[in-house]
Amino acid sequence: MDGARKLLRFLTCGSVDDGKSTLIGRLLYDSQLIFEDTLATLAKDSRKHGTTGEEIDLALLVDGLEAERQQGITIDVAYRFFATPRRSFIVADTPGHEQYTRNMATGASSASLAVILIDARKGVLTQTRRHSYICSLMGIRDIVVAVNKIDLVGFDEDVFDRIVGDYATFAAGLGFRSIVPIPLSARFGDNVTTRSGNTPWYHGPSLVEHLETVDVGQDLSARPFRFPVQWVNRPNLDFRGFAGTVAAGRIAPGDQVVVAASGKSSRVARIVTADGDLAAAEAGQAVTLTLEDEVDVARGDVLSTAADRPQVADQFAGHLLWMDEEAMLPGRSYMMRIGNVWTPCSVTSIRHRVDVNTLEEHAARRLSLNEIGFCNFSAGQQVPLDPYADNRATGAFILVDRFTNRTAGAGMVAFPLRRASNIHHEHFTVDKSARAALLGNAPLVLWFTGLSGSGKSTIANIAEQALHRAGRPTYTLDGDNVRHGLCRDLGFTAEDRVENIRRVGEVAKLFVDAGMIVLCSFISPFRAERRMVRDLLGPGEFVEVFVDTTIEACMARDPKGLYAKAQAGQIKNFTGIDSPYESPEAPELRIGTEGRTPAECAEEILVALRARGIAC
Repeated sequence: MDGARKLLRFLTCGSVDDGKSTLIGRLLYDSQLIFEDTLATLAKDSRKHGTTGEEIDLALLVDGLEAERQQGITIDVAYRFFATPRRSFIVADTPGHEQYTRNMATGASSASLAVILIDARKGVLTQTRRHSYICSLMGIRDIVVAVNKIDLVGFDEDVFDRIVGDYATFAAGLGFRSIVPIPLSARFGDNVTTRSGNTPWYHGPSLVEHLETVDVGQDLSARPFRFPVQWVNRPNLDFRGFAGTVAAGRIAPGDQVVVAASGKSSRVARIVTADGDLAAAEAGQAVTLTLEDEVDVARGDVLSTAADRPQVADQFAGHLLWMDEEAMLPGRSYMMRIGNVWTPCSVTSIRHRVDVNTLEEHAARRLSLNEIGFCNFSAGQQVPLDPYADNRATGAFILVDRFTNRTAGAGMVAFPLRRASNIHHEHFTVDKSARAALLGNAPLVLWFTGLSGSGKSTIANIAEQALHRAGRPTYTLDGDNVRHGLCRDLGFTAEDRVENIRRVGEVAKLFVDAGMIVLCSFISPFRAERRMVRDLLGPGEFVEVFVDTTIEACMARDPKGLYAKAQAGQIKNFTGIDSPYESPEAPELRIGTEGRTPAECAEEILVALRARGIAC
């Protein structure tokens, strides 16, 4: 058999209880890959956790977690290997529950074919559509529509035809190359490995027959050469190699390669492996390349051919599957991993959100758990990338929450944004240090955060007066004041709060660049945005001042009557009432206000500034 067809990676997906685990159990059982002791254990577990009465529950072969067995569902992705005389397979059993969509996407990311199971009694469901759309986004072009539990509807041909018609209508716009419908019963084996006499009206192949012969057409070796550098191997002064896995194409000693980001070129001197040098390497092989010239190459760089380099950009458009319980808000900073590069990244705008039921595009200001959107992204640095449709390795990325380290989203690059290509950073002789020296000042941001009514503005005002008397150049940015001008177009939704702080942070950075002390007084309820402003500045230039006042004390003061209005429902999205406040975890200064005057609180700040060498 052709080498490209020896191994097939596929996944099973679809809605919950459609029989995915049972199908894989049946494939393993019929392939005679289950040892006798495993069968004995399976029989015992079937009596305890099974859902098939006295029979062996084949789903338990795959559902290995105790929680999965207790609930009768799949939670994690389970990978299993099996083989027939004609082909080898790695199958990923993915969960059907909506809350585990992230795990399904993980399984789809490395698969070349998807078996989408549909319960013959239920037909096409929302999760069927969601999983199909994710398969399309992940570049899967060959689909098997396995109408399972056909035995429970009396092997009815009309039921099968109706479900296949419904699915074909929905999937018409997903760009699948082939959709093969098969009626089957995973529990009893009908049309799984051999064609069943219970469906004389079906004349197509069994599932295994189709999997053995399908050509998924994934010849990555014929595509442009891509080599993401994972590690610079420097065991001694005489050897410098670049280790990684060839993501696409083919390379041989003497071939010219280019560092995608810098454009520097050289030729491959050797292809080194633990078993000796190779005459050539192609997609999928892990190797170490050495170059003829001393070219600056680091982890995260991508080596390519000179004639077909990947795009290098810090702004791009792409699809985003959101995986976190906390909604994605444009402007919020996340960490992005693309290839072997880690860099800050934010969504600058959501072009549209996709309705997985209808595939219609809707306007959106956020993405919630399991929603899919087409967005514009801004990365913290230039990164080499390809459209995901051309290369998964250089076109896939993840977004990670900077506080919890959870994988928050999975993305697929569509195209780079060639905007403002004529704009570059200008470097002036008079810089921040020169301005600070002229003013005799150590520029920094004093960021006052706390609930409404905590006393932030009052304390900041007293502190600025003292700094001004001492001849320190200052400016105060206040939450209410900026909403009369800079941020007058923003409301108080979570999305608008993120954008409000992003704008203020950029302005504060300009004042620091001018050599000044900036006092920023904002509720700024979200840790992520306070962290974003901190990251805009240099080390030691951001001082977080948490004005720590209980909500009861703030409500008792209520100088503007806002809490009373919020409790009466007259103000929406009010922090502390119907919108959360995330207290700082490690602020530079924590100012308790209860039982103290504003002047005493301000003096505590001034003492801290004097300790930094700022006269005031």
